[in-house]
Amino acid sequence: MIWTKKPDLESLKKASANTMVDHLGIEFTEIGDDYLIAKMPVDHRTKQPAGLLHGGASVTLAETMGSIASVFCLPTQNKMPVGIEINANHLKSATSGFVWGKVTPIRVGQSLHVWNIEIHNDKKETVCVSRLTVMIVDRK
Repeated sequence: MIWTKKPDLESLKKASANTMVDHLGIEFTEIGDDYLIAKMPVDHRTKQPAGLLHGGASVTLAETMGSIASVFCLPTQNKMPVGIEINANHLKSATSGFVWGKVTPIRVGQSLHVWNIEIHNDKKETVCVSRLTVMIVDRK
C-alpha cells in the first residue's frame, strides 16, 4: 500500500465541496492499495460547444486525481503537493454518460511524485491518457 494515511470516499467528498471538483461533478468511487478511481459526467459543465467532452475537463479530472493521490502519500501534514507539469493525449471523444479515471503511481518519492491517469468512457474505451508531475513542498 502506498498511502501514508488511508483515503476514504466520504472525506474526499467533503473536501471537494464548493470547489471546481464539485462544480464539474467529479466523484471518487473506489480506493485501492495503490490507485484511486473517480468519475466525471459528460454534460453541460464538461462539454465544449461542439458537444464533445472538453479536453480541459479531462485534464482537470487527471490533475485532481493525481494531486489527491499525492495528498494521501505525504509523510506529514507540514507538506503539500503542487502540480508542476501535466500532459494529456486525447484519444477518443465522449458525448454523454460518464468518463472514469484511474490514477496509479509511476514514482512516489520524497520531493516528487509522478502519476499515470487513464480516462475511459462508459464503454471502457480509452478517451485520454495523462501524466502528472507533482512537487512536494512545505505548507505555508
